[in-house]
Amino acid sequence: MPKSVYSEEYYRFREMLISVRKAANFTQAELSAKLKRPQSYVSKYERGERRLDLIEFLEIVQVLEIDPLAFIEELLKTQKEN
Repeated sequence: MPKSVYSEEYYRFREMLISVRKAANFTQAELSAKLKRPQSYVSKYERGERRLDLIEFLEIVQVLEIDPLAFIEELLKTQKEN
């Protein structure tokens, strides 16, 4: 089994995070400043070099003002479609 960071599902998760960041009109630098983390933190998880845990995911969607349950439901829908 491949590491989940390289799976198709994790790729879609990362793509969705990038999309919601851009929809919220945040650059990586702006988001990282709100998270009180270096810009490389956002860059690395968006490129798949770093894996997010649940708490980190919740921090990110809170800053982006995204409903985490709606995000997860949308992610599950994309998995069912593929």
